[in-house]
Amino acid sequence: MKLYIEETASTNTWLMTHCREEAYPNLYTVYTFRQTAGRGQAGNGWESEPGNNLSFSTLFHISTIEQASRLNLLVPLAVVRALDPLQLPLKGGESRTDAFTIKWPNDIYLGDKKLAGILNENVIIGNRIAYAVTGIGVNVNQEVFRSGAPNPVSLKQITGKTYELEPMIDAIVAEMERLMPLLHDFAALKQAYMAQLYRRTGFYPYVERDVSVEPTSIVLSRPTDTPATAEGELKHQPFLAEIADVDEFGRLVLKREDGTKRTYHFKQVRFVL
Repeated sequence: MKLYIEETASTNTWLMTHCREEAYPNLYTVYTFRQTAGRGQAGNGWESEPGNNLSFSTLFHISTIEQASRLNLLVPLAVVRALDPLQLPLKGGESRTDAFTIKWPNDIYLGDKKLAGILNENVIIGNRIAYAVTGIGVNVNQEVFRSGAPNPVSLKQITGKTYELEPMIDAIVAEMERLMPLLHDFAALKQAYMAQLYRRTGFYPYVERDVSVEPTSIVLSRPTDTPATAEGELKHQPFLAEIADVDEFGRLVLKREDGTKRTYHFKQVRFVL
């Protein structure tokens, strides 16, 4: 089931607010083509030109921290798999395959540019998770970005084509539903997720960040794009590492050139682009 809203500040906020008042089914989705105050990563805004991009939020009936962590893998995997059939013909007519990747933990990239962002928020009542709401923003038909974000890209900028928006929402939600059994099979979920990771093989530069080990609010996962000069990074030197693993809590395990490994929570390490 899905509900169209002509305009709202944030589909995540709308759905989380109304979930307190009404019982919505699993994968209930709220979408708009005019989101006026979309929320992105680490409190950042999400730019979305009215009528040209996807802005929607989906409800998940989950009850454990393990399931919440696994949503960070499942949702971006669903987005990539839903978009893959596009095959992205380039403006010159040449086809490009395997263009979509997941930049840990849950951004969607085309090459070195950001196509989509995902914001997972978990609502805790008492000592348990009551439900989770996942907000997804995908740059589809927008041709000019004005927010100053470092590396946005849209499908239309790549292909020159204009896309219908609502069928894309349906495809992503259908893929999330198809992947739901993987919430109970972490090994299979991780294998599929890691196969789609951005910079999956090879050594690339990263920089560590001085942040708390665990988020303290009810928002248990946020994506990670911040400027290179973010506070706490200046005293750290970039280092080369390759992705060794993603553990059961969604943490990234990096292996340096000397063979040493370190595990990072969200926001503790940043890709150098």
